Amino acid sequence: MGTSIYPLTRGNTQAAQNKLLYITHSKYENDWPSQPHIHPFTELFYVKDGSGSFLIEDEKYAIEKDDFVIVNAGISHTEISSPSMPLEYVTIGIEGLSFSFEENKDYIIFSCKNEQKDLYFYMTAMLNEMEEKNRDCEVVCQNLLEVLIIKLIRRTNFAFEVAPTVQINKECVKIRRYIEANYAQDITLDSLAELSHLNKYYMVHAFTMHCGCSPIRYLCQTRIKASKELLANTNYSITEIAQFSGFSSQSYFAQSFLKSCGMTASAYRKSCKKQAAH
Repeated sequence: MGTSIYPLTRGNTQAAQNKLLYITHSKYENDWPSQPHIHPFTELFYVKDGSGSFLIEDEKYAIEKDDFVIVNAGISHTEISSPSMPLEYVTIGIEGLSFSFEENKDYIIFSCKNEQKDLYFYMTAMLNEMEEKNRDCEVVCQNLLEVLIIKLIRRTNFAFEVAPTVQINKECVKIRRYIEANYAQDITLDSLAELSHLNKYYMVHAFTMHCGCSPIRYLCQTRIKASKELLANTNYSITEIAQFSGFSSQSYFAQSFLKSCGMTASAYRKSCKKQAAH
């Protein structure tokens, strides 16, 4: 009897740093609007059937059966189905990795007809596991995802690497700094979305993940912090301090201050003066 032994060596483990967030199966039935959107994670998109187009940033690309799309986090995109040949596709959301492509792009679209059996198998195997809710289905899907990523890396007609997703969101840092510098101004979610060039709802989600609270909550905290400095170190009236701190009215300031600090603004000022006297 002949025996072949293939010892395992420690190879590239980058693919194991990711986390499968979801897998979905969709078929266009003229029942949803096609709106550009942004994810804080990478998305894989496999066209199972039909045709249409894929809008990424300001570019539109034709897509058809067996096309594969990879879009990194923070890239605006949406799919548009052909009315006569409705799109049917499987999508996967992955946290913790991004792909680097040629020409420094953050996305790629390619035909996988030659690898259709491989890529389709792993995508649909994950989908079936989640639909049937088998025992340890999430573990199975995570392992299938690792294999799928390796299959993608093995492709030779284009080059990309797997790398950990950058954790610090530049847009969130920009928003946070803007709030800290302009808290006394009239700031709204719409103005912050316009500043960051992000969808308003995605902007709130990404900022909350990055800073631990919503943009409006962070704005309120920043204004409270500024008001505490003024209460402790100036003789401005409560009404003036509310105005200087960016609150729309004294009553809203009083309500926000009490909720945040557990005491009124006047009581806080008295406690600061008492501490200074000792």
